[in-house]
Amino acid sequence: MTTLLFILLTFGLHTHGFYLPGVAPRQYDYGEPVELKVNKLDSVQTQLPYDYYSLPFCAPTKIEESAENLGEVLSGDRIENSLYKIQMKTIESCKVLCRKQYGKDDLKHFEERIKEEYRVNWIVDNMPAATKFYTQEVDANGDLQYQTHYEKGYALGFMGGEAALTEAGVAYVNNHIRIHLHYHENPASFYGYRIVGFEVEPFSVKHEIDGEWKETNKKLLTCTPLHKVTVGMTPQPVSLSSKDTEEIIWTYDVQWAKSDVKWASRWDLYLKMTDSQIHWFSIINSTAIVLFLSAMVAMIMMRTLHRDFRRYNEIEDDEEAKREETGWKLVHTDVFRPPEFATLLCVMVGTGYQLLGMAITTLFFAVLGFLSPANRGALMLALLLLFVFMGVFAGYGGTRLYMFFKLTNWISFTFWTAITFPGICFIIFFILNMLVWGEKSTGAVPFSTLVTLIVLWFGISVPLVYLGSYFAFKRGRPKPVKEPTLIPTHIPPQQWYLSSVLSIFVGGILPFGACFIEIFFIMSSVWLHQFYYMFGFLFIVFVILVITCAEITIVMCYFQLCHEDYHWWWRAFLTAGSSAIYLFLYSIMYFCTKMQIVKAVSTMLFFGYMFLISLGFFLVTGTIGFVSTFYFVELIYSSIKTD
Repeated sequence: MTTLLFILLTFGLHTHGFYLPGVAPRQYDYGEPVELKVNKLDSVQTQLPYDYYSLPFCAPTKIEESAENLGEVLSGDRIENSLYKIQMKTIESCKVLCRKQYGKDDLKHFEERIKEEYRVNWIVDNMPAATKFYTQEVDANGDLQYQTHYEKGYALGFMGGEAALTEAGVAYVNNHIRIHLHYHENPASFYGYRIVGFEVEPFSVKHEIDGEWKETNKKLLTCTPLHKVTVGMTPQPVSLSSKDTEEIIWTYDVQWAKSDVKWASRWDLYLKMTDSQIHWFSIINSTAIVLFLSAMVAMIMMRTLHRDFRRYNEIEDDEEAKREETGWKLVHTDVFRPPEFATLLCVMVGTGYQLLGMAITTLFFAVLGFLSPANRGALMLALLLLFVFMGVFAGYGGTRLYMFFKLTNWISFTFWTAITFPGICFIIFFILNMLVWGEKSTGAVPFSTLVTLIVLWFGISVPLVYLGSYFAFKRGRPKPVKEPTLIPTHIPPQQWYLSSVLSIFVGGILPFGACFIEIFFIMSSVWLHQFYYMFGFLFIVFVILVITCAEITIVMCYFQLCHEDYHWWWRAFLTAGSSAIYLFLYSIMYFCTKMQIVKAVSTMLFFGYMFLISLGFFLVTGTIGFVSTFYFVELIYSSIKTD
């Protein structure tokens, strides 16, 4: 176990240098145009992305959308061209983008978005804009040091009150942007310059015109090459005033700086936004849980079971000793008796196989670096397509269990396997999408994309589920090691601490505890719009989660069988699957402590998607616990002699 973790850690921690094949660096010549593209406006308060030009920014005559994959569309990205003119290594100061008059409606629109803390996202050379900020932290020697951090995008504006020259309750827009671009050159390896950094510094300034405004003479008193815009200048308000209109002049600077950062490492700026020590703590915490459970399983397997096998298999002459025999061995004629709602259990296990295959394959490619954030939408697209193609595992695994229970209507069963979980997801997604569409957000999936999802579902996923079921049906029914008798054995009264509800809820604590720290970072990535690329750590935590689910379910099942309770099928699934309940409860706590949601639609989005995530987590962990327990039960009952 220790050797395996060491190998995974060594491999996982070196994944940040890999990039998606085909994403090649681009060299620019001196003075060559560098395109700045605009992306969506987003906010952690509303979780509703909007198109950049939904606000009346300076727009080109013809707005052109960049080609987007399905993952980008589902993420709400809308990448478009802009009026910003940038040339390689050409410094610009106080460049006027445009001068516009805004009416009350436009100003109110700006004010609403600023109050909701919307951020602007730009892209240069496939790199998102980042804003730098500093925090004071205590180092190992107890000294205060400034630590540099980065946030994706930049704030649309701010509310007055704390900053100088501002009024409380008044919204101010950042109408001057200082663009910092970093380039790397290496004449020995390549010709030209490569962009390796993109930072922005927003300012709010109420510009004053110098003389008469002309197209050939756009001079400003508030911004000159010798006197740049600074923080202490009078900001540009957008809140409604006594005037019917407000003039805003949009300007920008372009600064270039040489960097030693190589192109392959340029994303490290974004990927190192979190402290890796916390991830190490998560690994150590999870490993401790696994070692504890492994010790319990080893004790059961090596001592208790070994002793039971020896006692049960030896020929005894003492009839009284035989009559006094108790424990898990006495239920060998009932342990493989089909449970109630067997079809539903088979559907859930089959779907769990599908989700588990999707998760393992996605993590494999992510650890290898194929799902780099440089390829926007790749992770979302990979999850969707892999779920569709893993339908064959859902059909095969679910049907094998279905036939094990001597059930025969496998065609109808396959239909329910193919539509139950995707159907729940689609219905909830469609309802949430209608709510987002009502807010006129780009997060609303277009009708054509919905049609694409339906085609993927019924055109590819459903046939693959039937294909897997067909292969399982052709193999025939798997036979249990002990066939159940016609008359079930009476189950003796159980102690309160062996009740199903208590065992299930207690069993779900450890699997959730093994991964809750990593869940925090994943939720921050999803809901706080941060980059997550610790796939090496995530893969290790996933392995630990699988081991924890298997071991806790085996231990709980063994205790149950020792008390002659052979109704283990559903309990095996629900023991590990109950960790999803803790996940959803944790999401409620996260919502109350970390989120600042201001809209009812945003609240419904959060809990709607967290319900779907928790449901998927329930099916995955439940399937892991069920399958491991199934093989454990087969193993121990195939090792004893019966008449």
